Amino acid sequence: MQLTVTATSRVSPDLVRVEFSGDLASFAESTFTDRYVKLQFPDAVRTYTALDPDVEAGTVAVEFVVHGDTGVAGPWAAAAQPGDVLEVRGPGGAYAPDPAADWHLLVGDESALPAIRAALQALPAEATARAYVEIEGPGHEAELPREVTWVHRGSGAAAAMAAAEQTEPALLTAVREGEWLPGRVQCFVHGEAQVVMHALRPFLLAEKGLPREDVSVSGYWRRGRTEEGFRDWKRELREAEGA
Repeated sequence: MQLTVTATSRVSPDLVRVEFSGDLASFAESTFTDRYVKLQFPDAVRTYTALDPDVEAGTVAVEFVVHGDTGVAGPWAAAAQPGDVLEVRGPGGAYAPDPAADWHLLVGDESALPAIRAALQALPAEATARAYVEIEGPGHEAELPREVTWVHRGSGAAAAMAAAEQTEPALLTAVREGEWLPGRVQCFVHGEAQVVMHALRPFLLAEKGLPREDVSVSGYWRRGRTEEGFRDWKRELREAEGA
């Protein structure tokens, strides 16, 4: 399908929201809060969470992490103008909050922020949720429909040195030290692959003993790799775990 840009806005210093219009008939049966679309750029395909789709109105939004001129989609979003057109495939998806869960745990970084926002919006008022989101610092916090524990990693060399000295990722520490509620928990844990797959996933499945069906966990990106390289890494990981 083709989507046309209608407006853009800054959600936070490093998050740009792009509003689109188009024929969203393919969204009619989508109930996942992590619904995603594949955006076709001239030389690459990138995957992003689709937000607030309105099939009748033909509107949907995508939020892009922007770090200057780095990457493909971020610079495009920062420069997008009404009338710009993208070819889009989808939507896909796999997660939606289960109303039967006693509480919900949502964990991620900037890349997962749109999907976490969508999940929080979908929860009924009486539902209990705990959300932890890692960002650069206080000035990078975004408005969300529920209270969030923000994990500030800092920036530049100082942040890299601090991370190197940590015995575990700061996001895992925040979850470990946070309130763990009784009852059945459903988890949505997405973000940087090393953090979510090699730190948070073992914590939830092994330490906490949660059933796999209650844990949606996946890397959205991996530090030091392009999306193409990241997809290769994910395929290798699946093959290794399936061996």
